[in-house]
Amino acid sequence: MSRRFSGSKLVAATHNRGKLEEIRHLFAAFPVEILAAADLGLAEPAETETTFLGNARIKAHAAAKASGLPALADDSGIAVDGLGGAPGVHTADWAETPGGRDFVQAMTRVWRELDAAAVPEPRTARFLCTLVLAWPDGHDEAFEGRIEGRCVWPMRGSQGHGYDPMFQPDGFDVTLGEMDRWEKNRISHRGNAFRKLIAGCFGPEPA
Repeated sequence: MSRRFSGSKLVAATHNRGKLEEIRHLFAAFPVEILAAADLGLAEPAETETTFLGNARIKAHAAAKASGLPALADDSGIAVDGLGGAPGVHTADWAETPGGRDFVQAMTRVWRELDAAAVPEPRTARFLCTLVLAWPDGHDEAFEGRIEGRCVWPMRGSQGHGYDPMFQPDGFDVTLGEMDRWEKNRISHRGNAFRKLIAGCFGPEPA
């Protein structure tokens, strides 16, 4: 059985404002204050693992140890079948530029590499998310979620963040970038993982 969360404060171990907003939204029904790692002055640890689970554990335990509070970390990305699962754990790295992250550049790279490899349609892919909730005593609980779909071009939509504008989920004719936050959270990889986290560590949502 998963350890239950019993505190009133939780550190979101991310410096990504888009992810922070999603986490706060997903916790809206619970009496938990979500503190941002950046606002607490916590450093971003090096993500040296080769899996989403490994990197999420690094971030969650670093934030829990530094803050003395339970910490929730997310590691997620897009895995494109025609690219052998890339960019995978390097999803954010593909967006890095000297001036910060540029996800238009990253999405363009994905599509160009698919074209270069002559990958046929549909160019299937999935978003994967691992959430790790860590406590200062070193204990953690992990939950995984995914959403299947395909890469599309040109990019569509200005909602969401990251690679959302080029990912069309199975069963939908719009991209994640064209969905409002409510709809996206209902079906997304992060929403899927979050529901498992809530069931495992927080219990049913308050009435």
